Amino acid sequence: MKPRIGITIGDFNGIGPEVILKSLASARVRKTISPVLIGSAEIFKFYNKKFKTKIDLKVVSTPSDNTAQGEIPVVNVYNGTEKNIQLGKTAPDAGVCAGIALERTVQFCLQKQLDAMVTGPTSKEALHYAGYNFPGQTEMLAMFSRSERVTMMLIAKTLRVGLVTIHVPIRQVAENIFLERVVEKLETVAFSLKNDFGISAPNIAVLGLNPHAGENGAIGSEEKEIIRPAIEKARTKGINASGPFAADGFFATLKPPPKADYDAVLAMYHDQGLIPLKMQGFRDGVNYSAGLKIIRTSPDHGTAYNIAGKGVADPGSMLAAIDLAQTIVTNRQKKS
Repeated sequence: MKPRIGITIGDFNGIGPEVILKSLASARVRKTISPVLIGSAEIFKFYNKKFKTKIDLKVVSTPSDNTAQGEIPVVNVYNGTEKNIQLGKTAPDAGVCAGIALERTVQFCLQKQLDAMVTGPTSKEALHYAGYNFPGQTEMLAMFSRSERVTMMLIAKTLRVGLVTIHVPIRQVAENIFLERVVEKLETVAFSLKNDFGISAPNIAVLGLNPHAGENGAIGSEEKEIIRPAIEKARTKGINASGPFAADGFFATLKPPPKADYDAVLAMYHDQGLIPLKMQGFRDGVNYSAGLKIIRTSPDHGTAYNIAGKGVADPGSMLAAIDLAQTIVTNRQKKS
């Protein structure tokens, strides 16, 4: 059986529906997964016609409902129409649709009606307008699925980067880094590399927080007092972690497979890890929620309001997110 993967609409005023439909127009994708769209059926139909993707959409009540050969099921969770669309603009109704789609898709995954979910790009501002007061989708999904230990991981080609802090203002980063949290993130990343990526004995590089990894305390004490002790504690748990490394030079000397020294990198904050990752794989980066009770991936880009509706959005990152979800489902099935 092909994995049944739910794909949420994201913000329908952005490029989410476009990259989703372009991806599903690929025969390769439909050979490897059974996709289920979750969102507004009428809005998906509008974009299907607008971008001439010629996908046969079938409205269903649940992902388990039967469809005919070639049909793509759409679970309608929001009664939106073309009149609700405001291309390139932040709007509460788009946030409501995106939020409801996320909630329902998590439920379908927990009920085993779906094997995984891929989330379309959303606007945090639109979600906030709709009453979803979370820093981002990762935090939302952690709460909806009641997952206690979740680590955002970004994947681009052969580079995997986990984050200790996610959507935290720079002035608050240091106070959100403490020994127990770094150890927890290392445990989550190590488990995910084994369970989801099939790496039997993963090696993880840990970055420092300060310039030059603190220069042995001359430029900050977090490396000496928190990060290095956390690495040592993780090693006692059987985790092969190394560092802390100075972030500026680390990525410049990182070797690619098959001679790679490390299977993943743990960065201390958002931009420290994501800037080099996006430089390597901006068009095919994937956001993965390691440690979540369900499997969730997402394209590593935003709503791109500036090109919404123009038909020029690149579906590469969405295709990569679908491929990764399928791979993780397969890897987990092999272990079960």
